[in-house]
Amino acid sequence: MMHEKVLVLIALIGAASYFQTITGFGLGMIVMGATSGFGLAPVASIATLLSLVTLANSATALHGKLHHIDWRAVGAATLGVLPSVVAGVLLLEYMSASASGLLQLLLGAVVLYGGLSAALRPAPLAQRSGDRSFFVSGVCGGLLSGMFGVSGPPLIFQFYRQPLKLVEIRCALILIFAITSLARVMFNAYEGQLGSSICVEAVIAAPVVMLMTMAARHYPPPLSSIATRRLAFGVLMAIGASLVLCSVRALIGGAVPPGMS
Repeated sequence: MMHEKVLVLIALIGAASYFQTITGFGLGMIVMGATSGFGLAPVASIATLLSLVTLANSATALHGKLHHIDWRAVGAATLGVLPSVVAGVLLLEYMSASASGLLQLLLGAVVLYGGLSAALRPAPLAQRSGDRSFFVSGVCGGLLSGMFGVSGPPLIFQFYRQPLKLVEIRCALILIFAITSLARVMFNAYEGQLGSSICVEAVIAAPVVMLMTMAARHYPPPLSSIATRRLAFGVLMAIGASLVLCSVRALIGGAVPPGMS
């Protein structure tokens, strides 16, 4: 990757880390959406890089806040996530070679769904959902994590509709994203897909991620929780819509979408 693109990518990851620390999500969806739309790097390599930097974000964001986590909900979701991450990685390998245009279209749809599903369901449920519901959301999230490094939409929808405090939702989501990222990194390492360039980029990005995460913890934006979530959902919907439009144009024109070659 060119030096200029690496700097842009790291700056984008840092900003998305701040976003994720505030809302509990956004790192994967924002970076994957923007890098694919602007052609910064192939989807597969960005997904691996995101898995590595997510670990740095999660460790910094969760320090001293583990007591806020609903461990039963996180456990049920994790049981669904772990096996489906591997299935998602295998599916990505197939689709990257045979359907690059369709892959970007699916990615755009995932990001758009993430924003819409959260924006259209602002009111929490009257009662907490059962463990099976968290398990199913984990299965869906694991598939998306394996394919795109983006496990957010199903899990965001599941946790944000629960009658939980905002800090509990944020911590639960960040922990699950850390688990999915660790599973994906371990599988990629086993498959020999952790290239030296990706590891170098992760080492460079990690201090930026940790600094931006600490900034979000100590200096959150002067917005209410509702305003912050609406801003996040608006950004996600805009990114998803632009990706869908770009991929449709590429498919109609017979061209390879940017960032996929």
